[in-house]
Amino acid sequence: MKYRTLGQTGIKVSPYCLGAMMFGSMGNPDHDESIRIIHKALDAGINFVDTADVYSGGESEVIVGKALKGRRDDVVLASKVHYPMGEDPNHRGNSRRWIVAAVEHSLRRLQTDHLDLYQIHRPDPTVDVEETLSALSDLIHSGKVRAIGSSTFPASDLVEAQWVAERRGLERFRTEQPPYSIVNRSIEREVLPVCQRYGIGTLVWSPLGQGLLTGRFRKGQQIDTHRSTMHGREHFADQRKLEVVEQLIPLAESAGLPMTHLAMAFAIAHPGVTSAIIGPRTAEQLDDLLASTNVTLDDEILDRIDQIAPPGTDAGPNDVAYTPPAISDVTLRRRPVAERSAA
Repeated sequence: MKYRTLGQTGIKVSPYCLGAMMFGSMGNPDHDESIRIIHKALDAGINFVDTADVYSGGESEVIVGKALKGRRDDVVLASKVHYPMGEDPNHRGNSRRWIVAAVEHSLRRLQTDHLDLYQIHRPDPTVDVEETLSALSDLIHSGKVRAIGSSTFPASDLVEAQWVAERRGLERFRTEQPPYSIVNRSIEREVLPVCQRYGIGTLVWSPLGQGLLTGRFRKGQQIDTHRSTMHGREHFADQRKLEVVEQLIPLAESAGLPMTHLAMAFAIAHPGVTSAIIGPRTAEQLDDLLASTNVTLDDEILDRIDQIAPPGTDAGPNDVAYTPPAISDVTLRRRPVAERSAA
């Protein structure tokens, strides 16, 4: 396993990061089996594990904590905060109040006294980024967190956070966790260049296109109900994405590669990508992904991928990515009727 430096942190991480979203009721509810999968990944040389408090309502962190007993010092452990953890309106978001409480809950579930990386799971337009960075800075100074990062932030939010940190003397985001795959390449346009400019490490999620790039989902076939429940039936029925898949399948075959290997090798080929998150639910899925760690795509294959799925573009919308209020809130896109009439 050839390790890479995570941004400018000096932390060395494997090019594959083990994502723990599938451990627990959201994916594999068998704790013992999930622990065996984690141990197998670590034995194979993966030293980077990413989870979040919201995954299976904290169950994922519990499983990861059990798995890392006796091995904690050899693992770069990352978790995240932002999504609701209950009905209380203050048990969510990016406020200081919630961050300082949530990290204690995560540390307890993970059975550790510190996190190597603590990430803000999504932007929160209701909170001043200075408030968020101030709370995270205090966690670093207290020793509970080693580095801080963001996840699925627009490029403009990343830049603003860097500026605020510099001007206020706060710790800055050292990593970003964006979605990236052959069918969702929009971060190549601004997010990855911004990360490279500011020395921000990246751990990209969903390099298999939320399951589409496994090659198991084809045009005209019935949709797997388990997968459609997780990601939305529309995702697997999106004809634009499926057309890309249909063109990639013969490309992978001509290269002598499974689709999963083609997709993973593509994700870590970009110089702005530090690590790609894999999220196996079973040991068989992990075995397949581990077999792709030494795959390198030549320029001819990458050029062909560019023709099929142009750089900087999405073949279709990523329904689980962040949509800013400027797009999701119709009132922010339309002037009041009175103003429109006056014009």
